[in-house]
Amino acid sequence: MNILLIRLRLIGDVVFTTPAIRALKRAFPDARLTYLVEEAAAPVVAGNPHLDDVIVAGRTRGLARIADDIALGWRLRRCRFDVAVDLHGGPRSSWLSLATGARQRIGYDIHGRSWMYTRTVSRPRELRPRHSVVNQWDLLEAIEGWPGQMPDPLQDAVEMLVDPAADARIAQRLDQAGIRTDDEVVVIHVSAGNPFRRWPEPAFARVVEGLAASGAKRRIILSSGPSDRHAAARITAAARDALGPDRARRVVDFGDFNLSELRALIGRSRLFVGGDTGPLHIAATTATPVVGIYGPTLPARSAPWRDGRIPTESVEVTGLPCRPCDQRVCEPGDFRCLTTLMPDDVTKAAERVLRLSA
Repeated sequence: MNILLIRLRLIGDVVFTTPAIRALKRAFPDARLTYLVEEAAAPVVAGNPHLDDVIVAGRTRGLARIADDIALGWRLRRCRFDVAVDLHGGPRSSWLSLATGARQRIGYDIHGRSWMYTRTVSRPRELRPRHSVVNQWDLLEAIEGWPGQMPDPLQDAVEMLVDPAADARIAQRLDQAGIRTDDEVVVIHVSAGNPFRRWPEPAFARVVEGLAASGAKRRIILSSGPSDRHAAARITAAARDALGPDRARRVVDFGDFNLSELRALIGRSRLFVGGDTGPLHIAATTATPVVGIYGPTLPARSAPWRDGRIPTESVEVTGLPCRPCDQRVCEPGDFRCLTTLMPDDVTKAAERVLRLSA
């Protein structure tokens, strides 16, 4: 059987499909599995041992996009896939599913696009407290011959393999930064591509300050997306000012790193702290403890899908009638799911998790 999986983006969403990759290979061990993804999220599935091939779709625009997609469609058709599973559900992925000409084309029952599939799966519009891994798993059940396996984070955790070259670079950079093997490295991701998930900078600065102040061997490394580098610099400066000159060196200048290097860095760290964004889901592919910060989203939908024995905490403001939301308009107007989430609660959760993992 020749199977194509399509999940073009985003990083976290691609991470959530990795349990399905493993389960498919177990259910159909003789099948050839190919994954179609866009470049930004491609490192998540690069080197995945259950995949036979990864096809990277470009993200050109305008007439170039049309020409490129037609060429990609012909390439997919020549692969003669038996099954195409659209784990994305967007207009582009729907069309590419159709272009494969696969006998089984499986996707979500979405108005205006369902005709492109041979089998559709219901996807309720309401934001249910149901994990994204389970939502995507529904599509596997539509494959002919699927044995009816249930998703289990112990058996099918999210995964992203460590790139040995990226890991070597991170080891060298840690050494150059004066970080020793017995230091307690904490990675804090301080940005989010979506403004509805962006915790205020002063709150992050308080957490950085609190964690750095409470341990002489603590070394705090901040990560951020390209558009938030200035925010990370401001958070670093504020935390160092509060810590004073003797302890300011505990907040480390580490520079930029790509997705594979971030995976390697988190894997070498004692703790990851961050919002419900791609880096948190990259962290979930490691054995590193995680503290997740949730605003408009629910931990029930996107908490780390992995062995529950790995210390993990989710910090959220409960009892808000506007939460979860579709992240298009803040109904109260003040982003209270984030602005009322207290830094001390995140710091305390981080300390608990560090004690559990000691």
